[in-house]
Amino acid sequence: LHRQCAGEEKRVGTRTVFVGNHPISGTEAFIAQRFCDNRIVSSKYTLWNFLPKNLFEQFRRIANFYFLIIFLVQVTVDTPTSPVTSGLPLFFVITVTAIKQGYEDWLRHRADNEVNKSTVYIIENAKRVRKESEKIKVGDVVEVQADETFPCDLILLSSCTTDGICYVTTASLDGESNCKTHYAVRDTTELCTAESIDSLRAAIECEQPQPDLYKFVGRINIYSNTLEAVARSLGPENLLLKGATLKNTKKIYGVAVYTGMETKMALNYQGKSQKRSAVEKSINAFLIVYLFILLTKAAVCTTLKYVWQSTPHNDEPWYNQKTQKERETLKVLKMFTDFLSFMVLFNFIIPVSMYVTVEMQKFLGSFFISWDKDFFDEEINEGALVNTSDLNEELGQVDYVFTDKTGTLTENSMEFIECCIDGHKYKDATQEVDGLSQTDGPLTYFDKADKNREELFLRALCLCHTVEIKINDTVDGTTESAELTYISSSPDEIALVKGAKKYGFTFLGNWNGHIRIENQRKEIEEYELLHTLNFDSVRRRMSVIVKTQGGDILLFCKGADSSVFPRVQNHEIELTKAHVERNAMDGYRTLCVAFKEITPDDFERINIQLLEAKMALQDREEKMEKVFDDIETNMNLIGATAVEDKLQDQAAETIEALHAAGLKVWVLTGDKMETAKSTCYACRLFQTNTELLELTTKTIEESERKEDRLHELLIEYRKKLLNEFPKGPRSLKKAWTEHQEYGLIIDGSTLSLILNSSQDSSSNNYKSIFLQICMKCTAVLCCRMAPLQKAQIVRMVKNLKGSPITLSIGDGANDVSMILESHVGIGKEGRQAARNSDYSVPKFKHLKKLLLAHGHLYYVRIAHLVQYFFYKVCDIFTFCLSFQPLYDAAYLTMYNICFTSLPILAYSLLEQHINIDALTSDPRLYMKISGNAMLQLGPFLYWTFLAAFEGTVFFFGTYFLFQTTSLEENGKVYGNWTFGTIVFTVLVFTVTLKLALDTRFWTWINHFVIWGSLAFYVFFSFFWGGIIWPFLKQQRMYFVFAQMLSSVSTWLAIILLIFISLFPEILLIVIKNVKRRSARNPNVELPMLLSYKYIDHGCS
Repeated sequence: LHRQCAGEEKRVGTRTVFVGNHPISGTEAFIAQRFCDNRIVSSKYTLWNFLPKNLFEQFRRIANFYFLIIFLVQVTVDTPTSPVTSGLPLFFVITVTAIKQGYEDWLRHRADNEVNKSTVYIIENAKRVRKESEKIKVGDVVEVQADETFPCDLILLSSCTTDGICYVTTASLDGESNCKTHYAVRDTTELCTAESIDSLRAAIECEQPQPDLYKFVGRINIYSNTLEAVARSLGPENLLLKGATLKNTKKIYGVAVYTGMETKMALNYQGKSQKRSAVEKSINAFLIVYLFILLTKAAVCTTLKYVWQSTPHNDEPWYNQKTQKERETLKVLKMFTDFLSFMVLFNFIIPVSMYVTVEMQKFLGSFFISWDKDFFDEEINEGALVNTSDLNEELGQVDYVFTDKTGTLTENSMEFIECCIDGHKYKDATQEVDGLSQTDGPLTYFDKADKNREELFLRALCLCHTVEIKINDTVDGTTESAELTYISSSPDEIALVKGAKKYGFTFLGNWNGHIRIENQRKEIEEYELLHTLNFDSVRRRMSVIVKTQGGDILLFCKGADSSVFPRVQNHEIELTKAHVERNAMDGYRTLCVAFKEITPDDFERINIQLLEAKMALQDREEKMEKVFDDIETNMNLIGATAVEDKLQDQAAETIEALHAAGLKVWVLTGDKMETAKSTCYACRLFQTNTELLELTTKTIEESERKEDRLHELLIEYRKKLLNEFPKGPRSLKKAWTEHQEYGLIIDGSTLSLILNSSQDSSSNNYKSIFLQICMKCTAVLCCRMAPLQKAQIVRMVKNLKGSPITLSIGDGANDVSMILESHVGIGKEGRQAARNSDYSVPKFKHLKKLLLAHGHLYYVRIAHLVQYFFYKVCDIFTFCLSFQPLYDAAYLTMYNICFTSLPILAYSLLEQHINIDALTSDPRLYMKISGNAMLQLGPFLYWTFLAAFEGTVFFFGTYFLFQTTSLEENGKVYGNWTFGTIVFTVLVFTVTLKLALDTRFWTWINHFVIWGSLAFYVFFSFFWGGIIWPFLKQQRMYFVFAQMLSSVSTWLAIILLIFISLFPEILLIVIKNVKRRSARNPNVELPMLLSYKYIDHGCS
């Protein structure tokens, strides 16, 4: 086969696909290549690996692993407590978590099955055969109907139209809802039936799968009966991508070239990884500290035991003689088992119930996002969705926001605003501009241009585009009306055609290579379309060559000012340039329009050059670019247009709020730089006083050696920024408000140079210099980004010093990689993005409340929950230093499960220490919790010392208040269990009332669980000590609680000790209230116990 392919040498990294899997008779023996099937897999587990994989992930948690070890110790060693005390809670935690994660993965399996089991039609033996999507093989000819999505990557062979054109929307791929045009090669356009397409004998040679959505290189070799191959080149315009949708075309036939996980959409997915929040990492760090305390405590107790037993009568008293087995046991082994026994005795210092409470708090708390009515969008009839509840608190810790542009910041809906012709401005009459009064007629004129120039400009708008017409016929009784619908791959072009229509020139469509327009006099003009010079990102312009009815040949060109101005007469530029610059400052997308006349002799030469370039199989793009460059010269400038890409509602306000909250916002887009730049000005990412630093193809191509020029620019920008922001103790966030603001613009090709630079001495530090520049800029725009480049940017920022928390928001499949890569991923409307994200919101504006209100509150709640849990277990074990437990086993078991669990759970779900409206109206409050402020060493030590103080009061207060062994004059003995019960009662009441003091937002639920928990403790104590339980060997708590409360001195002691324990808290609250009221302009008061950062600007 390769021998017959136009005599070209075999390319490296290609695949050969036989259309319809029909062998080419008479060719060399060909060994079929192995290709993957068409299944899509986005799930993490299977039925077979769920149990081991999930258990492995769960036992990576320090607490789970620790309790597994403790459980095994209790099973194998004689310990003071039963294995049930640690095994049962551990089993409960593991089971609940596994069910939750298994359910979430089952939802992903179900979504995959919807795609994999969907119905498709394959052409086999000249018949339509119904199959499941996952059974498509490379080489199969697939039939796709209108409004269906393409099940794999297909090469278009034919469509229901005679010219082999079809229209496609790629909303789920790149977020753009407008139609794109794709073409079949001319040799297969007539194969429009199953019989004719099955008779095709052809082979496609194309590149191996690669993730770039916008690139494809291949060729198709079509064999006739004589087995002579006709070679045709294939490009991106021939490739239909999986996930795109067929529109305005009844039917197409295409051959599968990439299937399953080798499709471009699948290659842009990142593997799913377990995302862990900063709070969970802090919990693990705290657990390590407490584990160290536990080991130290067990080691000290073991040492003290053997020091005490070094005296013979203490080692073996007369009433507790050792057995023969005990005497023969090795002392080292006995010391080790005693050490493990002490560890088991003190193991409650590691609160396994905290993980259960945290899981419940995250799961239940996530419903508040789904229930928030402010997130409901009536247009799409959807609200916010929570796909994972593990990252709620991470919403309050975001440092960097990475956002897509098209469809995320903007509506992707263009509107024609104004135009200028020969320097004369034309704007819609409904507005009054520059203080000039409105004139009669449909337009406001600012010194009219020549009438012929006006018509020439409007003709250019009607002719220079790739817009297609769809006619919708509506029948109302006997009256029929036809309405024109414009479809195009670019919404800009539709806006320009509609703008021309508003001014009297209407585009009527393109039939058989002839364009028809209606002029202001309602006359039909017809032009023959000779060539279209398509837009590309390098030229940044497009042109058409048309022939008038009079035989004149004209070239019309439109493009960015920077690409058109150098190709027109110099004296024509100044008048238009002022309008273009002003429109760009207003955030509009601007295009310049030019034309030139072509003589028949010149056209004959141009026509030959264009045909040769289009048929080239090697370096086709470079050859066509050279021809285009020669044609688009010596043009005459006519004017310019201004089109607005409407921002989403409140997008600018949202970005301003995020900036005020100390977040850095980066825009990552595949759009061209000029468009993205104007959008960034419109949404206030860049301010008018922001100095822009550019690292783009345009700026580095000024030098012959790009890497040297890039290095010069990087050094120059770093020097400028370091002079502006000298190193010092002040926060960079504060420095932004006092110095010149800088913004950075970089494109995909320059980013590739930085990330993949050669390893010589002049370029191996590109990446570090680039990161230094980025960190000093208030905003960054990355344009012309491939999907995987977006993920590379996010990964690069994630790995910065300090490990900043990243959030990505996007709407298309091209955003999935960065959504999966970031700490928090948010999808927007786009099908693929929403499925792979952690959260989904209808509009970009909802990000403000999601972060500033929900994120803030979630973080404060769970941080308080974590600190409170460690505080209350530290309280209970501060002075429990003997082998004999101070508290009854039932109290120890119930302490975290029943007595103190519900109040903190209610607090962590309902607390609003600051009103939600205050949080959204003053974004600076978000900075007070940034950097995981409430779970740093300082707050941790504060809570620990508070627990140590209260534990000292509990133990020694009770000890000194009851020096005698009798409670009252009745002479009843005061024993160990009574002492422990008094301490435990003070403990339960103190930690519960401490939470009541911290509560700022009271509901009936808070009242019920706080006072109800205290009442339940009293009831349980009476109940537990009031009955002789037959399953207990020792009835040591019988009637202890009732006897204890019969003493007035006990009542007074309990009340006094609770007051002393809480006195520092009460005193602190009084001082803060007095200080706040004495302030002239009191700001929102934030509880000190929440350990907010002190910031010398904003709220204090």
